[in-house]
Amino acid sequence: MTGDLLSEVFDVVEIRGLVSGGFTARRPWVARSALTEPLKFIAMARGRARLATDGIGAPLDLQPGDIAILNGRSWLELRGGTGEGPPREIEVPVGYSSFHDAAADLTDADDIVLGGHIDLNPAGEALLLEALPPVGHVRASAAAAPRLCSSLDRILDEVTGNLMGSAFAIRQHGQLLLLDMLRAYVDQAELPPGRLRLLADERLRPALDLMHAEPGKPWRLAELARAASMSRTTFAARFRLVAGIPPLTYLSRWRMLLAQRALREGDDRISSLASVLGYASESAFSTAFKREVGESPRYYRYQYRHQMRDEAEAHAGDQRSGHRPARQLGV
Repeated sequence: MTGDLLSEVFDVVEIRGLVSGGFTARRPWVARSALTEPLKFIAMARGRARLATDGIGAPLDLQPGDIAILNGRSWLELRGGTGEGPPREIEVPVGYSSFHDAAADLTDADDIVLGGHIDLNPAGEALLLEALPPVGHVRASAAAAPRLCSSLDRILDEVTGNLMGSAFAIRQHGQLLLLDMLRAYVDQAELPPGRLRLLADERLRPALDLMHAEPGKPWRLAELARAASMSRTTFAARFRLVAGIPPLTYLSRWRMLLAQRALREGDDRISSLASVLGYASESAFSTAFKREVGESPRYYRYQYRHQMRDEAEAHAGDQRSGHRPARQLGV
């Protein structure tokens, strides 16, 4: 997979993997939850479980190290454990309390479950929601699975170790877990047309590298095709097959993603930004931006800054009042 390009895309669309809780369980158990986030994930760090949700014909069997990514689902039920008797109801959200209750001794646990969600801006939603089925099953048998299992083990060490800075470490490991999840999924699944499949296509990578390296250059189809060692016709057909859109449409949309990031993070004049991204005038850039995003560049920047200010004030109010948001399993 094209590591450098994927890293760049992750930065631009602000994708974050957030591990928000989990539980340990012995003997038969069941956990149910309503889902509100667009993308959730459930990781079987140890043990096995059966996952049921809306939109799939039969429950999904999760083996040790497997992860399920739920795309746009509204509810979830997990069942696991062995032995006789009615299953114990595990109430969610649960945070990490059952890990602490187990005094970090997880060797006797039948099952260890971690849950969380993938935090996305609208561009990130376009990248992942279009690429994933209702339930993506990332199997521990995938080629990238050893890294995936290592990520889960590091998170468990932080959850149970009561170490200084564990919350910060869990956030960082959540990012690596997300990357390893996607690597493993791409290794084992046939992706639909879209950005994620395009980033994984080695034949188109030389042309993609050019567009990402100099997005403001007026690239011609013949130049991009030559970089990929293809004829114009073959290149255009393959690009549309893999990405779902023509090459120059992809370039235009990539410019708009870069523009959104620049408007969020910087104070460059709109006219300067238009020039850097290859537009002949501020007016031409503003028209293209409004067509793609739905609002003008100036209004987009204003709205984002206003939202960030409101969130900062709300956070400061929570700090003054001593309120702390509850950590949730996110299943």
